[in-house]
Amino acid sequence: MKATVFIEPGKVEIQNVDKPTIKKSTDAIIKVVRASVCGSDLWWFRGINEMAANSLVGHEAIGIVDEIGADVHNVKVGDFVIAPFTHGCGHCAACLAGFEGNCLTQEEMGSSGYQAEYLRFRSADWALVKIPGQPSDYTDEQLNSFVTLADVMATGYHAAAAAEVSQGDTVVVLGDGAVGLSGVIAAKLRGAKRIIAMSRHEDRQNLAREFGATDIVAERGEKAVAKVMELTGAGADAVLECVGTEQSVETAVQVGRPGAVVGRVGVPQKATMNTNNLFWKNIGLRGGIASVTTYDKETLLQAVLDGKINPGKVFTQEFKLDYVQSAYDAMDQRKAIKSLLIVSE
Repeated sequence: MKATVFIEPGKVEIQNVDKPTIKKSTDAIIKVVRASVCGSDLWWFRGINEMAANSLVGHEAIGIVDEIGADVHNVKVGDFVIAPFTHGCGHCAACLAGFEGNCLTQEEMGSSGYQAEYLRFRSADWALVKIPGQPSDYTDEQLNSFVTLADVMATGYHAAAAAEVSQGDTVVVLGDGAVGLSGVIAAKLRGAKRIIAMSRHEDRQNLAREFGATDIVAERGEKAVAKVMELTGAGADAVLECVGTEQSVETAVQVGRPGAVVGRVGVPQKATMNTNNLFWKNIGLRGGIASVTTYDKETLLQAVLDGKINPGKVFTQEFKLDYVQSAYDAMDQRKAIKSLLIVSE
């Protein structure tokens, strides 16, 4: 099969590799229909994080179940599914509490070879999310939105859930990438009345407004904090931190009102942070790896099916799998908010 392989920072390529096989009775093999490039993929693409040469990459996809292990009963061959980047077992303490991103039985985290014609999915019985019907039953717009439910939309929703966004809240969203934009969607879905998106890029500002942002703050650092305070008076009820840099976390704490909660989903880019500022404002800080299967099954898939949300609009360029290098370059050079990969029809 064709699969995307990491060669070195700045370079990926399509290679012919062995099609994955069932290794455990809880596995499934998925024929990929569409996949995508994640902002977190850029970390190793840019050489910020280490990635072993010749690794298969990618962790967001939708597809058709091609084969199942003996202990997979909730999906069958031919089912159309979302393949979350999390592979929660559904029965450990973490999964039962709704935190399958921290599943205690997971073999590994990170890239799992989703940018390929086929992928091996672990814990398939519980973690795969069935989509009614077949890909041919849906528009391209709907299919694109389904792809976001494998990670980015669920991660944005996790930020809003962790920040306890509720009806009538004022929310600040830090980050104008696909996760931050998904956070805007999530805040509106959960009933936020005012959503302040922090963005310096016109195309992303426009999409944020389309998704539900009521205000845009283009400033950074202390100027951004001053602008939010000017808009809100006391600060936001909830803050969605969707970047992961030290400055973003510091800003998140500063723009929250006393007693606010920061929902943090930006993967930390620094080993330590000063938490003392949380104390002085009674600010709560929580977040981490998204509960993709849980959110999809409980809320997000139905919201897409009902037309309440359309997160697939974060894909501003699309590429055939053979042109995956161009898909990475488009995101790396900020020519695309998020790149879609068309793998099979």
